[in-house]
Amino acid sequence: MAQSRGGFSAARRLIDLAEAVRATPELPRVDLAELLAAHGERPADLTERAFPEASAAELRAAARRMGAVLAERDEDRAAQALNALFEECGTRPRLTRHDGHPWHLHVDRGEGAGWGDWFLASGALALAQLLTEYGRIAWGACAAEGCGRFFLATGPGSARRYCTTTCATRVRVAVHRRRKLQA
Repeated sequence: MAQSRGGFSAARRLIDLAEAVRATPELPRVDLAELLAAHGERPADLTERAFPEASAAELRAAARRMGAVLAERDEDRAAQALNALFEECGTRPRLTRHDGHPWHLHVDRGEGAGWGDWFLASGALALAQLLTEYGRIAWGACAAEGCGRFFLATGPGSARRYCTTTCATRVRVAVHRRRKLQA
C-alpha cells in the first residue's frame, strides 16, 4: 500500500475514495480496487486475494469516517479530528521509497496495517499537510442543498463552500430569486 508523491496526490486519492463511498455507500470491491489503481496502487496489492471483500468493507468504513473530517469547517475541530486519527491509526513518520516512487512519508503502521488504518493514517497526513500549508481548511463538502460532494480547495482566494461553480451559481441564483420574491 503506497503513499507516494511523484505525480501523485494523497489528498486527491482521499477525496476521490471518500466521494465514491459517499455517493455509493456499498461501492463494490472491484470499483474500489479500480480507484486505488488509478491513484497508483500496485495491481498485485489489489487482487481479490490481497484485497478481499473484508478489506474493501474496512476501506469503505474508513472512507465514511474521513467524510466526517472532510465535512468539518472549523479548523480547530478539524485539527483535533486529525490528531485523533494519528493517535488511533498512525505511528512515527518514516521516509520510504518503493515501487519506483521517490522518497515520501508514511505514517501508517507498515505492511501489517489494514486497509482502513492505512487510509485513515495517510488521509490524516494529507489533510494535515494541507492545513499547515494553507493555514486554513483546504477541503470541504459542498454546501449546496442536495449536493454534499467532497472537494479540495487548494487554489488562491478565500475558502470555498461549493464543489463547483455550478453549485455556487445555483445557490446564488436561488438566494437572488428568494430576495426578489420577498421584495
